[in-house]
Parts: sequence; structure tokens; C-alpha cells
Amino acid sequence: MAAKSSKASSPKPKAEAKSAPAPSRVEQVRSAAGRAVDLPIGAVLEVSDRVADLVEPFSGRSAAEKQLKSYGTQLRRTVKRTERRGATARRKATTEARKTRNRVEREARKRQRTVETTLKRNRTEVEQRVRKAIDEQASRAQDLVDQLRA
Repeated sequence: MAAKSSKASSPKPKAEAKSAPAPSRVEQVRSAAGRAVDLPIGAVLEVSDRVADLVEPFSGRSAAEKQLKSYGTQLRRTVKRTERRGATARRKATTEARKTRNRVEREARKRQRTVETTLKRNRTEVEQRVRKAIDEQASRAQDLVDQLRA
């Protein structure tokens, strides 16, 4: 069974290699790093799904042997599935983080505009009050000067 699986998977990489250009070093490193992150994330998700299956007792020797033979195929499938689940979880987390960051930045800009507007309004109001007070004091001083001259 394992031999059939390896033969079936062999032509696919060859076809992909012919149709797609060779990935650059940066792409290869990025892909390897992505897999290194995706695998443990997916493994945690996969372990939670598999615990129930592992607990079941084997009914006999033949069942145990059959299970052991299928582990190679299952492992290969599980690693691929785990990578996919990890990649999906990473993409979702990245998207959610980006949305959260954008929301926080938007709120910060809004608050900054509010503070700047309030500050400008208050500064204008204070300047007007100071000018009014200066004008009133100047007017009183002029009145006193006029009274002294009269």
C-alpha cells in the first residue's frame, strides 16, 4: 500500500517542476520557515483530534499489525493535513492581528484628532478671553487717565 502511494505522489512533483519556474532562495527559505511554523500549530490541532482514536484498545494481534502497517501512510497524510491546518491557523491569526492593528490605529487617529480639535478650540477661547481682559484693563486705565486730567 505504501509503494502505491509513493508512486502516485512521484509524478506530481515532476509535473510541477516542469510547469513552474524554480523557486528563488528567498522563496525556499520562506516556505521552509512557514512549514516550520505551520507544523507545530497543526500538530497541536491534530493531537486533540487524535486522542480519542489512540485510546481505543486493539482487538487482537491482526488488528494491531494492520494498524502498524497503515501508520506510514497515515503519518504522511497527517503531516500534510497538519501543515495545511497550521497554515490556515497562521493566516487567520495574521489577518486578525492586522485587523486589530488597523482598528487600534484608526481609533488612535480619531482620538488624536479629537484632542487636537479640543486643544485648538480651548486655545482660541483663552486667547479671546485674554484679549478681552487686556482691552477691558486698557479701557479702565484710559478712563482713570481721563478722570485725572479732568
